[in-house]
Amino acid sequence: MQLSAQVNTFGRHMQQKYGYRVHKLALNASFTCPNRDGTKGLGGCTFCNNSSFAPNAKQPPTVASQIEAGRQVIRKRTGANHYLAYFQAYTNTYADINYLKELYDDALCEPDVIGLSVGTRPDCVPDPVLDLLASYQEQGHEVWLELGLQSANDHSLERVNRGHGWDEYQDAIERARLRELQVCTHLIVGLPGETAMDSVASFDRVVELGQASTATQGMKLHPLHVVKGTQLARQWNRGEFTTLGFDDYIEACVEIIRRSPPELVYHRLTGTAEPDILLAPGWCAKKWLVLNAISAALDGQPYPGFEDERMICCA
Repeated sequence: MQLSAQVNTFGRHMQQKYGYRVHKLALNASFTCPNRDGTKGLGGCTFCNNSSFAPNAKQPPTVASQIEAGRQVIRKRTGANHYLAYFQAYTNTYADINYLKELYDDALCEPDVIGLSVGTRPDCVPDPVLDLLASYQEQGHEVWLELGLQSANDHSLERVNRGHGWDEYQDAIERARLRELQVCTHLIVGLPGETAMDSVASFDRVVELGQASTATQGMKLHPLHVVKGTQLARQWNRGEFTTLGFDDYIEACVEIIRRSPPELVYHRLTGTAEPDILLAPGWCAKKWLVLNAISAALDGQPYPGFEDERMICCA
């Protein structure tokens, strides 16, 4: 069975809403982060190496050039002709409001870009930013505010040097909902010191906010992966923690999906890193292995496992 028949995926949701395929085009607009520039800390989160999810991280071209390059790839791969400009790398609301408006406007000037998806931290969404995003939504654009919570456990967030806690997330959610903005919450499964079921508990806490009509409308799940050049890699090499097993990740995802409100939109169910920077776990490089296993488990069917959980390389 196709995963989109079992889960309310982003692709399915967009198809039902608009009647055509909509894909995100990942963009790097050279933002930084208050946890890297000294405002809140230096060095960033222990797991942070944006090249693991932003291939243009070194010297990004213009937004327009990135959109053109992305659309060429997506058109050949899927035939999609409509896109969301996904401001992904680092903290994409952490700048002067006029500069943000210029960047977002540039993306929305592209005739096939129907909206924005803006990745950021819960502590970096002041009211003027939320008002700006709400204004685009009022103009008829598809707008998603993507908040990187990662865990609802403040101790876990402190351990990875996240620089914010649950309270900042709850405040951001409540202010976003006052403006009827769509929010997609990010959770990392398998943070140091957490079990798979701890991530399920984080999910439950996020969903419980729905009792006050402030729940997230979207969700992204991905496993903690250890990549070269990070503090996490050094901790891993010293044996200070172990990464989550393949079966444990599948179990957590399946349990979270089964607990989900039917209208919750899943923007992602796993995450990958380039083989040349990935240290562990090895199965993080196998996107379709993970997705197929989730689909099989949801259907109560056996799935192939992954034996080599540790890559043979060093940080």
